[in-house]
Amino acid sequence: MNDYVIMTDSSCDLPQQTADELGVRVMPLAITTGDGSVYRNYLDGREIPFDEFYSALRRGEHITTSAVNVGEFASAMDGILREGRDILVIAFSSGLSTTCNSAELAARDMEEKYPGRKVIVVDSLCASLGQGLLVYLTARKAAAEGLSLEEAADFAEGIKLRIHHWFTVADLDQLKRGGRVSPAAAVVGNTLGIKPVLHVDDEGHLIPRFKVKGRHASLKKMADMMREHFDPLSPDQAVFISHGDCMDDVDTLVGLIRSETGYTGEVTVNYVGPVIASHSGAGTVALFFVGDARQ
Repeated sequence: MNDYVIMTDSSCDLPQQTADELGVRVMPLAITTGDGSVYRNYLDGREIPFDEFYSALRRGEHITTSAVNVGEFASAMDGILREGRDILVIAFSSGLSTTCNSAELAARDMEEKYPGRKVIVVDSLCASLGQGLLVYLTARKAAAEGLSLEEAADFAEGIKLRIHHWFTVADLDQLKRGGRVSPAAAVVGNTLGIKPVLHVDDEGHLIPRFKVKGRHASLKKMADMMREHFDPLSPDQAVFISHGDCMDDVDTLVGLIRSETGYTGEVTVNYVGPVIASHSGAGTVALFFVGDARQ
């Protein structure tokens, strides 16, 4: 894989150590807090630590997010292409961010500047550690099997719609702020203890799928969805969980996964990063795995 670099953005929510081990170049998105301070969303939390961010979120601080822009992508790509290496970009879902579009525009500019070099952009149609799982599987397979740039891109395109995303949230307030539920529905849902279980569809949008009563029931529903859709025979399999500063719930979910599905393999766990969590809220729990074709 020495002739090309895999690039992604920090919405992948991979652990920094994993990204380093894979040799993946990660472009940071950014958040702006209520006082106007701008922090880049690095995987290791170097500009805003996860505990500090989640404290601000729980205080109800208004936080906005910014995609990676064309200039930032172009600058990073330029340095790689100048070295004579090509680039595979696996970008945050175009259904949730303009980041992928920025990567595509920058790629066109760079291919004009460096004739003969290639920049392929894959719209992951994934989010958080679902995107991270796609990056992880692609980079791991490329390194192990010596895939060409085009073969790695084809693999990512072929598996991305089999990466299941199942999310639940602690309350409906953050989804209300993001316009995903109405204010009235948020009030009623919070009063009754209704917990939505959401997934990412084939267009890369976050879609409510089920409504259950109570936190444990929402985690159980996610484990049920893994039992129903999981592909235990896939040679390209891994299970990832991201969380909004709620490790006790992660432990509960892992236990449910073990009991409901019989899965005994490793589960990679990491925080939902500031960009995603600004929309989903503290207390989010998300489960990702390779399964049948998602819908």
